[in-house]
Amino acid sequence: MIDYHNHPNPKESFLGRNRMAYLYPNGPSLPRQPAKIACLDVYYYGDYAKACCIVFEVAPKEKIISEHCKIIKPVSEYIPGEFYKRELPCLLEVYKSIKEEIDLIIIDGFVVLEKGKKGLGSYLFGILNNKTPVIGVAKSYFRGCQNYAHVYRGKSNKPLYISSIGIDLGFSAELIKNLGGANRIPAMLKRVDRLTRENHNRIM
Repeated sequence: MIDYHNHPNPKESFLGRNRMAYLYPNGPSLPRQPAKIACLDVYYYGDYAKACCIVFEVAPKEKIISEHCKIIKPVSEYIPGEFYKRELPCLLEVYKSIKEEIDLIIIDGFVVLEKGKKGLGSYLFGILNNKTPVIGVAKSYFRGCQNYAHVYRGKSNKPLYISSIGIDLGFSAELIKNLGGANRIPAMLKRVDRLTRENHNRIM
């Protein structure tokens, strides 16, 4: 486990220095410019859920490209230890709405659980043919997890728990640490969470 704190000089942040190379730290050819990131989240309302996605870029500056929401009904019951069976179909439903070609996905939760057990992010990575990297951003610790990084943002002394697949963990932590927003939760993640809780009676 590694700790990552805010860069001392935001004007020379990780993203600012590295531009589009942040997706491929080990040297493969760069994707088209700029890369597209999809941030996904789900909120449950009894027998249905609202899944939302924000597609955004971080270079040359952070900006939203598109937003998508879907109502999913019915949803599976929650089964302890098998959360992915409930959430994964919701994520896939809204992901199908995206028109852009996505280079990286960010989800709420862990990618890998205890003893290397697959988490939600690993299942999503697999169903997308192991081609699109997934970063998990969890707000609380999942007992037994080891392969993650602590990220501290803003003035909060509570870390975010970062895990990833298809992309270097250290690189993933740097990306989340330097996303826009002055608080513990990056602005894009906060916005997609808010979208899942708004106008949920309207089928989108």
